[in-house]
Amino acid sequence: MSSFEIIILGAIEGFTEFLPISSTGHLILASHVLKLAQSDFLKSFEIAIQLGAILSVIVLYFKRFLLNTEVIKRIAVAFLPTAVIGFLLYGFIKNVLLGSMATVLWSLFLGGIALIVFEFWYRSKEPTNEKDIAGISYRHSFFIGLFQAISIIPGVSRAGATILGGLWLGIPRKTIVEFSFFLALPTMAGATGLDLIKNISNFSYDQFGILAAGFVVSFITAVLAIKFLLSFIQNHTFISFGVYRIILAIVLVLFLL
Repeated sequence: MSSFEIIILGAIEGFTEFLPISSTGHLILASHVLKLAQSDFLKSFEIAIQLGAILSVIVLYFKRFLLNTEVIKRIAVAFLPTAVIGFLLYGFIKNVLLGSMATVLWSLFLGGIALIVFEFWYRSKEPTNEKDIAGISYRHSFFIGLFQAISIIPGVSRAGATILGGLWLGIPRKTIVEFSFFLALPTMAGATGLDLIKNISNFSYDQFGILAAGFVVSFITAVLAIKFLLSFIQNHTFISFGVYRIILAIVLVLFLL
């Protein structure tokens, strides 16, 4: 893997992880466009560089929320469904779903439609009351986790699933967006840790260097993405992301044909 390819994939992971457009889907598509062989290491690389995105959340939010035990307990409850489903379906996810271009394209396209339809339905229902993350009930936290579990399908978007799920439950937009940031911590750490445990013995010294470089690029771009999204949602809905997903899916279908 060249330095250019490492930078491209790291930047894509960092910038798309917290946006409702599917970082995994974009990484798979970018790998195909760059004509990278779908090796076990590439799949592990695409999973492991998520640690850079995790670090960005820790750096930006450590003092504000991550020392709050009420927040931590709600994140733990929300993480349970994904932890169980991800562990049980690990082999199927990595060996079947992560290599399926058709799955990614359909998920991008249908997910885009879902974002647009949901926003038009939701427009008149958006809550005006302020609620912080510690005020989210454990029941709602668990349901948000169930929504996140849908994102084991490449192209669905972990952020998109959790954010739409939270909005549907009546949680204010800024609150659920930040909750999605925090829920990414155990989710991505768990996915990366499980993959590294199973595959670390197969990595060469050079491949560890590749993982480290991807991690750094992912961290930098993830910080920018978080700041962008928090600013964006002040005056915009997610309709533009839905339109982007649909256009991207159509363009890629035409490109691949």
